[in-house]
Amino acid sequence: MAVLGLNHTTMSEFILVGFSAFPHLQLVFFLFLYLFTLLGNLLIMATIWGERSLHTPMYLFLCTLSVSEILYTFAIIPRMLADLLSTHRSIALTACASQMFFSFMFGFTHSFLLTVMGYDRYVAICHPLRYNVLMSPRGCACLVAWSWAGGSVMGLVVTIAIFHLTFCGPNEVHHFFCHVPPLLKLACGGNVSAVARGVGLVCIMALLGCCLLILLSYAFIVATILKIPSAEGRHKAFSTCASHLTVVVVHYGFASVIYLKPKGPQSLEGDTLMGITYTVLTPFLSPIIFSLRNKELKNAIKKTFFSKLFLQSS
Repeated sequence: MAVLGLNHTTMSEFILVGFSAFPHLQLVFFLFLYLFTLLGNLLIMATIWGERSLHTPMYLFLCTLSVSEILYTFAIIPRMLADLLSTHRSIALTACASQMFFSFMFGFTHSFLLTVMGYDRYVAICHPLRYNVLMSPRGCACLVAWSWAGGSVMGLVVTIAIFHLTFCGPNEVHHFFCHVPPLLKLACGGNVSAVARGVGLVCIMALLGCCLLILLSYAFIVATILKIPSAEGRHKAFSTCASHLTVVVVHYGFASVIYLKPKGPQSLEGDTLMGITYTVLTPFLSPIIFSLRNKELKNAIKKTFFSKLFLQSS
């Protein structure tokens, strides 16, 4: 719907047409990935909550990471599933702004928490004698709170910058959720390019800052591990980082493709496909990686749930 102004037309709603170019995508497939993501993260949270041996800073951060991942997917995927069922894919301007805010908030909170988890591994391996002091309950709570606060600020900055623009139409958003690049293509006015550059710079700087801090943490971690004389000791030290490092590579790998890839004539369709991998596939892989590559968590899941299931069945 359009609202007429003095010399231009502004939009009161958008139409999400991201899947119109990919009619073969199946609802059942995305529903399966979404439910698996929810169940996987809930399983991790329930295991950490119920197993006292996992009440440590590393697993507190992992539990919080699962919460942010559930909320991130909830901000995007249910709407996407509803649009796959419907031919009427309109979304109100306020609902679009809310979706953008929450997706950026939870997405950047996820990035900040991954950075905090890298710092936790750095302290545990490089400064084990000071670990209980540096990673005290109060210190962990502050790190988690700052991560959520940072995510909220990023969500506000991006959403306010984008929705202060004037949208002149057409009102078709070539994406399956309210993402920045397709909305910028609908905006008009002399400040659109400046806002686009500003938002892009803020997002890239935040992601690069997190990535550099994680790389710095692992540089010190690798240097410390190489000094361990026994192969068994080196393997044990590195095994505590393997799941986190794998998730970091997947998370920042897809994020870098989205934010750093050059824009071409087919960029709208490419952005839609990359958005699917980042919003659906990455959250789907995360609980699998943590469950399979973290030995303590894997054993706790077996002990807490699968052993009970086998006892009940017998």
